[in-house]
Amino acid sequence: MTGGPKGLVNRRRATGNQILKLLPRAALEAVMPWLEEVALTRGESLFEPGDNVTHAYFPLNGSVVSLVLPMRDGQAVEAATIGREGAIGGIISLGSKPAFARALVQIPGNAIRVSVARLETAKRNAPKLHDILVRYSDCLIAQVLQSVGCATVHPLEARCARWLLLAHDRLRQPEIPLTQEALAEMFGVARTYMTRVASALQRRGAISYRRGIVQIERREVLEDTACECYGAIRRHFDKVLPGLYPDVEP
Repeated sequence: MTGGPKGLVNRRRATGNQILKLLPRAALEAVMPWLEEVALTRGESLFEPGDNVTHAYFPLNGSVVSLVLPMRDGQAVEAATIGREGAIGGIISLGSKPAFARALVQIPGNAIRVSVARLETAKRNAPKLHDILVRYSDCLIAQVLQSVGCATVHPLEARCARWLLLAHDRLRQPEIPLTQEALAEMFGVARTYMTRVASALQRRGAISYRRGIVQIERREVLEDTACECYGAIRRHFDKVLPGLYPDVEP
């Protein structure tokens, strides 16, 4: 469960999410009556594997949700990162379907929520909404596929740099409220290993770290360190739906 409704949503708040921002006025108004803003807390699960997905969430500026795959040994590896450029839950399928992954709030903030049933009604009434969600779904699948290849062949330092760039893009601020322990859990590695990687990035001037906060100091160093996956995903977003992927600058 989320932290609870914060109230109905006006157009200005809705455009804090890139998908909703791209909608023509008529398409946005088709879904506006059913949108509500909710608070997301760190470590909160929006749904678990096997749950019926009853709501779709559109993260706003400052919040990041991960799709993670829980394993039998208790570890959970991240498959996709979703922020203000996207949405999670009930985006493709019709009606309530069991989830395959866990939707885990990595960075707390607010999101816009709508029931899947209401969203389906709006998609039928506004074909442009349906089109944009289908295009976003393609981008999300591409991100998941790229993550598979990334985890298989790229070193942890490059993967960590890629993730920090993704978070920087979505938050539009250099301070990323995330512990090294949380990063280690996302990548399915020991915290000591993650600490060595973070220390290497600090020595190169890419980041600094204080308790619970990763500070982006030199983005260009992260870009040089990150694997090819970061650029590949950005290019795919730009081809499939220009304007969806967020710029770093406000």
